[in-house]
Amino acid sequence: MALFGSSSSAAPATSSPEQQEIKTAIVKQLQAEAAMANARQLIGKVNEHCFDHCVPSPGSTMTPGESSCLSSCMEKYISLWNVTSKAYLSRASAERKNNGIDTIAMNSLATGGPAPQSSL
Repeated sequence: MALFGSSSSAAPATSSPEQQEIKTAIVKQLQAEAAMANARQLIGKVNEHCFDHCVPSPGSTMTPGESSCLSSCMEKYISLWNVTSKAYLSRASAERKNNGIDTIAMNSLATGGPAPQSSL
């Protein structure tokens, strides 16, 4: 029996509790991996843009101006990242809803967080 079902018409319509636990564990692992990948990407972009902009000639210490510049740049970059991510997820959710795809699972996977509970 296939883990995620099979193309066979003889496959049962519901899955066993053990299969559901396995599926849940896999989704949670994918969410954690997606969150880590997003965090790595964010840190890499902050380093690439802010450090290069604020520290033109690296030395053994940072000046107060460089430190202030880095803090300000990082706050702005992270804020922009969050706004952009929310807009992207909102748009992707609307498109999935129009196409009939399960938005709760997809948004949860994209954000790396738990799936919101349905109010139905």
